[in-house]
Amino acid sequence: MNPVIETKNLSKWYGNVLGLSDVTLQIEAGITGLLGPNGAGKSTFLKLITGQIVPKIGQVRIMGQHIRNNIVLFSKIGFCPEHNSFYEEMTGWQFLTSLLKLHHYSESEIEDRAAKALKTVELEKDRNRVIRAYSRGMRQRIKVAQAIAHDPEIIILDEPLNGLDPLGRRKIIRLIKEYGKEGRTVIVSSHVLPEIEAMTKKIILIHQGKIFAQGDIHYIRDLIDTHPHIISILCSDPRRLAARLCKEEFIVKAEFGADGRSLRVETKNRDSLFDMLPNLIVEMSLNVEEITSPDDNLQAVFDYLVGK
Repeated sequence: MNPVIETKNLSKWYGNVLGLSDVTLQIEAGITGLLGPNGAGKSTFLKLITGQIVPKIGQVRIMGQHIRNNIVLFSKIGFCPEHNSFYEEMTGWQFLTSLLKLHHYSESEIEDRAAKALKTVELEKDRNRVIRAYSRGMRQRIKVAQAIAHDPEIIILDEPLNGLDPLGRRKIIRLIKEYGKEGRTVIVSSHVLPEIEAMTKKIILIHQGKIFAQGDIHYIRDLIDTHPHIISILCSDPRRLAARLCKEEFIVKAEFGADGRSLRVETKNRDSLFDMLPNLIVEMSLNVEEITSPDDNLQAVFDYLVGK
């Protein structure tokens, strides 16, 4: 599959402050999550690939073309910024229709597209309220609406779930997943990793302006195999089990829970531990209620890779 977005040695700094450092990436169609803490360089990266700011070094290509000042490409991109930038005295309807006029649609098509976008984000009833009176969640939804109103092929969303209640988040996540299924290219940035995990397994980890890793969750997990894995076991005799496990070279340490029934094991070889456990449980006649791996998730992968 040909990449939709390509960057080569992309770098940006502001005076002595580094925003992005030597980023070379290829992003294909579908949903890609851009993950990193606040200040990691996510917004800088998104502004660079949408042509809003100029890189100090490197280049960006969208669909094989340079993005800067490319009006044809701009019409194919929908962008939802992290920070609000509204004409506060406009209504939601006026805001959307004003932006759609920039695409030179007919009056009837402008109205149809604005109505459809408002319905998609469930703001039809508030279309005539001034944005100044919108709640934080409503402001976030109108930003998403303007990003999708012109039916773009590429949708770039910078922290789109900020300020939304749980129900609103679920609806936007569902909408993003629908766009991914349609074959569009969607980039979603967030510092809340479970949200991205709910949308896609294709991720880019960014920290301090640098890309730590790119790929699916399983590939990222393979990158940290040298780091001890944590396995939690809830059983009838955790102390006896711990004494047996600690004889193995691949066990780093074992800790007991305050409830007296749980055991937390760190291992250098999770596969060996899981291969051994079933026979050991039978051999020791243990009653095991639960075996979980609390660090086998996106949060743990991210924490390990950024050195927390």
